[in-house]
Amino acid sequence: MSSQSAYIIAARRTAIGRIGGLHKNRRLDELCAPLIGAALQDSGVDPSRIDELIVGNASEGGNPARLIALAAGLPETSPAATIDRQCGSGLDAIVAAVRAVSLGEQSAIVAGGAEAISMAPWRVAKPRSLQQLPRFMSFDPGSGEEHEGPAHLESTEALASRLGISRADQDAYALRAYLKAEQARDNKRFVGEITPLRSNAEEARDQSSSAPDFKELAQLAPYMPQDGTLTPGNTAHMHDGAAIAVVVSHDVWASLGKPRGLKLLAHATRGSAPDDEASAPIEAMRKLKATFGGYNPADIGVIEMSENSAAQAIALIRSLELDEDLVNPDGGAVARGHPFAAASSVLVTRLFTRLARGESKGGSLGIATLGVAGGMGSAALFEAV
Repeated sequence: MSSQSAYIIAARRTAIGRIGGLHKNRRLDELCAPLIGAALQDSGVDPSRIDELIVGNASEGGNPARLIALAAGLPETSPAATIDRQCGSGLDAIVAAVRAVSLGEQSAIVAGGAEAISMAPWRVAKPRSLQQLPRFMSFDPGSGEEHEGPAHLESTEALASRLGISRADQDAYALRAYLKAEQARDNKRFVGEITPLRSNAEEARDQSSSAPDFKELAQLAPYMPQDGTLTPGNTAHMHDGAAIAVVVSHDVWASLGKPRGLKLLAHATRGSAPDDEASAPIEAMRKLKATFGGYNPADIGVIEMSENSAAQAIALIRSLELDEDLVNPDGGAVARGHPFAAASSVLVTRLFTRLARGESKGGSLGIATLGVAGGMGSAALFEAV
C-alpha cells in the first residue's frame, strides 16, 4: 500500500458535564450524533463519503460505535469500530483513523471518543461463594473486592513527595487552571469548539469550570489523611462528554481547497510500574521526542494535558522543564473534568482550536498527553497545516 498524508480538518466536542449532571439522560448515540453532524458540516465532507467511524469508549461494552454511526446517518455500508485503552481511547481512535487513511485503506473517517458514564451499564463483581453478595465495581482497572481505591492516588502522592510538590503548590495550580478556564469561556474561545446539544447557555460551557475560592481549596480534606496533599479541589473527576474529529486523505483535503487543519507527526505510548503510574505521561513525552527524532521546543505552541491532578501536571512541567504558560492555556481536566475515554480526544479538539483556528500565538506544533488508567502514558505531536 502506498503512503499518503492524512489531515484532521474538523474537530468538535460537547460541553463536559458532571456525572448525573448535564448529560445525565443521554446515551452515547445521543451525545455523538449531533457532534458528528456539526463536525462534518465544518469539514464540508458529505456524510455519504465517510468510509468508517472509530470511537474510543471504556464503559459501555460491545461495539457502540456501530449504533452511533447509524444514529448519525452515516452510510450503512460504512464499518464502525470501538477502541478501549481507557483514558487514551479517543486519541487512539484518531491515530487509528490517521493510519488507515495514510495507508490508503480509507479516504474519510470520523473518529474520536465518547463517554456517557451517567448512562453506562453497572459493573458487578461475581461473588466468590454463595455466602457473599454481589459487589458494584468502579471503572478503575483491576477494581474488585480487593481493590478499594484508585491506585493513582497513592502513586500521585508518591510522585508529589518525590518531587517536593506541596499541597500549596497543587492548590495554586488548580486555582490558576480554573481561572484560565473561566477567562477562556468569557472570551468565547470555546465557540466553534463546543457543540451545544440543545439551545441553552448550559450546553455551551463546561459544567465544572467555575473557579472556587482559594480559601475553600485550602480547607478541603485530603483523600489520604496521613500527610495527604491530593483533595477534591486539586484533582480531576470523571465526567460525561464526547469529542469527534474528521480525518481525510490528501486528495479529499485538496478537493476541499486545502482547509486549515492538523497533521499527526508522531504518537507514543509507554507503560509504567504499577506503583508509579502517575509518572507515565512524563515517560510517554520522552518517548515521543525520541520517536520523532527530537523537536525544537520553540516550535511548540501549546501542550494540552488531561491531568489526573494538579500534582501530575506540575510533575510533567518540572521534570521536562516546560514553559508552564504553554501547558493547558485554557485550563485542563482539573478545571473542566475528565470524560474518561473521551478525555484524550478532547485534547485533539483543544489543539485544533488553538492551532488550526489560530488561537495560539506561538509555534506551529502542539502536543496532547495524558496518563492512561492501568499504568500507561500517551502523547501525540501534531502540526498545524
